[in-house]
Amino acid sequence: MGHHRKALRTTAVGAVSATLIAGSALGLAPTAQAASNSVRFVDIKGDGGTVLKANVVTPAGADGTRRYPLLVLPTSWGLPQIEYLAQAQKLADSGYVVVTYNVRGFWQSGGEIEVAGPPDIADASKVIDWAIANTPADEGHIGMAGVSYGAGISLLAAAHDKRVKAVAALSGWSDLIGSIYSSRTQHLQAAALLDGAGRVTGRQSEEVRQIFNDFYASNLSKEQEIIDWGKKRSAGTYVDQLNQNGTALMLANAWGDTVFPPNQFGDFYEKLTGPKRLEFRPGDHGTAEITGLFGLPNDVWTDAGRWFGHYLKGEDNGIDREQPVRLKSRSTGAYEGYPDWKSVGATRKKIALAGTTTIHTNIDSGADGGVVFLSSILDQVAKIPPIASIPLLPRRWAAVWQSEKSATAQQVRGTAMLHTTLTPTKESGTLVAYLYDVGPLGLGKLVSNAPYTFHGRTPGRPFGVDLELFSTAYDVPAGHRLALVVDTVDPLYIEHNPSGAQLTFSSPANDPSYVSVPLSEQ
Repeated sequence: MGHHRKALRTTAVGAVSATLIAGSALGLAPTAQAASNSVRFVDIKGDGGTVLKANVVTPAGADGTRRYPLLVLPTSWGLPQIEYLAQAQKLADSGYVVVTYNVRGFWQSGGEIEVAGPPDIADASKVIDWAIANTPADEGHIGMAGVSYGAGISLLAAAHDKRVKAVAALSGWSDLIGSIYSSRTQHLQAAALLDGAGRVTGRQSEEVRQIFNDFYASNLSKEQEIIDWGKKRSAGTYVDQLNQNGTALMLANAWGDTVFPPNQFGDFYEKLTGPKRLEFRPGDHGTAEITGLFGLPNDVWTDAGRWFGHYLKGEDNGIDREQPVRLKSRSTGAYEGYPDWKSVGATRKKIALAGTTTIHTNIDSGADGGVVFLSSILDQVAKIPPIASIPLLPRRWAAVWQSEKSATAQQVRGTAMLHTTLTPTKESGTLVAYLYDVGPLGLGKLVSNAPYTFHGRTPGRPFGVDLELFSTAYDVPAGHRLALVVDTVDPLYIEHNPSGAQLTFSSPANDPSYVSVPLSEQ
């Protein structure tokens, strides 16, 4: 396992380096074309005097006689301060003062990486202070936006600074632990990607380095410490403050986000009481927004601009009258509107998981969630999700249940849920559940998946398992069936199955097992 993790981290560093080169290019290209507005590179003193490298873009003709709404954009994890220049110039052309800054610990900004900790939150307020004092920014009309790390910091800053009236959080998180440690399972490839990028482009604090080490080592004695560390860095912890502030929040994410899966944004959205909007599209972490960073037309950035136009400039652009939950199908690419997140999966169908099935652990059956970034990008661009031959999956290592063929086409919208009774032979273990769309030849296209880990169980004693699979929007053709597959090894995750362990799935008469799928006919 140690060599496996090292290889993943090396791969992650290479992937991140390529991303950074692309990020630099997409930020620099639009700069040479900018003639209509003013771009300045400045140093801003953040919390404790830490120097933050920043860009300031002001509207053309700004002469100090009028004030403009302010937008503050913290950079993504590992990307340089020029990341948002194309969008910053567009926003400045629309009448905003835009300040983008490199978060502490990365590139030429000072300090160490704090992973959206208290210093990062304080930095955002310091940047706002500086902009009010040194630009024609209107202190009564302030918004924040960002992709990934910038999204998370924006949400946290809005919870702690009442001056932030609107946020567009793109590919961000509201629950850090629920994202990379869901159901007590370490999301190995996602963590390796973040760790690798931090090593290449920044300076990790001693605390952050220790958190990563404990995470990789599956140190259960530090589990609560890691959870508490993550809660402090999660906007969901401060939902009451956001509601009290009345911040207008736009949340956008991708169905296949392997760093911050969509479920955590859906759950967070339901708890918000102020103006809110939720958008999900095909793709992986940050891929839905990337063309906008090149300055190309992009639905996510267009909606973010409309969001700020209404809530910071008072424009009557209709965004407040649209269905607030907006989904784009992975299968058709068509947009759908819903009144709330709960309505997305309102129609459900239970598929019985009958009988008793025992599987052996420690061997990958061939059912996998794919590869971080690559698989979901293929699904986004070519509609090719991870595929497995369901009839050929070895039943020694994979439990398989299938529904009847459907005479009509069906839509999966929302969150599938697994309920089963599990009897282990060891006190710890990991399982991964997969939902497949199975065609006539038995080839299964991955609809969704999720891992589940348990510790401290009594061998031989059954217990109930309830697991939410990652939310999605997928269309199942007529004549196809759904299959639920469960195995114990997936390269995306760290598994906790002792050598020789077995898992038995049963369906007691008084507590039958099933997978509940948010399914409706087209």
